[in-house]
Amino acid sequence: MRILYGVVGEGMGHATRSRVLLEELTREHEVQIVVSGRAKDYLSKRFENVHGIWGLTLAYEGNSVKKLQTLLQNLSGAVKGWPHNIRQYFELAESFKPDVVVSDFESFSYLFGRNHRLPVISVDNMQIINRCKHEPELLAGWEDDFEGTRALVKAKLPGCFHYLATTFFYPPVRKERTSLLPSILRPEILAAKSEPGEHLLVYQTTTTNTALPDILKQSGLTCHIYGLRRDLTEDVRDGNLLYRPFSEKGFIDDLRTARAVVAGGGYTLMSEAVYLRKPMLTLPLKGQFEQVLNALYLEKLGYGMHASELTVDVLRDFLQRVPRCQEALKGYEQDGNVKMIAALREQLARAAEDKGRWWDAAERDGLVKG
Repeated sequence: MRILYGVVGEGMGHATRSRVLLEELTREHEVQIVVSGRAKDYLSKRFENVHGIWGLTLAYEGNSVKKLQTLLQNLSGAVKGWPHNIRQYFELAESFKPDVVVSDFESFSYLFGRNHRLPVISVDNMQIINRCKHEPELLAGWEDDFEGTRALVKAKLPGCFHYLATTFFYPPVRKERTSLLPSILRPEILAAKSEPGEHLLVYQTTTTNTALPDILKQSGLTCHIYGLRRDLTEDVRDGNLLYRPFSEKGFIDDLRTARAVVAGGGYTLMSEAVYLRKPMLTLPLKGQFEQVLNALYLEKLGYGMHASELTVDVLRDFLQRVPRCQEALKGYEQDGNVKMIAALREQLARAAEDKGRWWDAAERDGLVKG
């Protein structure tokens, strides 16, 4: 098959999980990849036929998303980005002629598929927000944020051929053409051996959370910190804090031997911590309800704890819970990526039989709206 694969570039989690599926797909099929942001460099080192496109970005301050700044920088980027995307669109249409589209929450590939009446298979962790039923008790106090985010997720990729939603929690599915599958894990995580340790692994996706070091210092615990100082080329120790330059091998080694993890609400690291059975204190970015939902389920399952901000008291409370979280995590089971890869192959086979009939039926039955 000829597959157009789209990867959203905001955050690296989409790229790392897409890498796993692309390694499988490129062995069997002809694949062209469209991707934006930092994810392009990551995937270009591993695959041929990677096309950089412009995509939406987020602006941060502290542990929050700045909505106005995000809007302004995206308006500015769109002026330059959209003409480039349009050129890519016509080049792919003329030269590649894909049979099916796979989209990891990426709009360009989805729109390409829809305009060419191709089956689009959605693979991401976001669609669980819209396509599953979540208990009112879980969402108490977050109702408006949930509904706003659900509407955005629904509008992003409506009417796909099938939705493969990755997850470590399993709410009831409320929409057809939806499958819940275990988290996609990179081979390095699958190969890692979880061992008990005493340090905290602390990971920050932004450098603007300047209050974090003082709080961690007051805890007295050894903390291996990634992401807060991105200019480092070697370890820098400051009392009980060890600032580390990012390396995939070093980070995974710190994760597999950690006592616990302190990080944002990003799904990828959370799913890796769950797989390696490491309790996690998650601090979702303000303005990112998807991260809040991940954190709410993490705490509900007893795998960790969530908080709106880190304080000495919050950290102390979490550390007291760690033994209970470790016990709860013993019940988590996952057979690598076996189920996810099998499900994707099944949907690709179904799409190959479709021969363009999907959009005709979808439009007739009103499925293109969701």
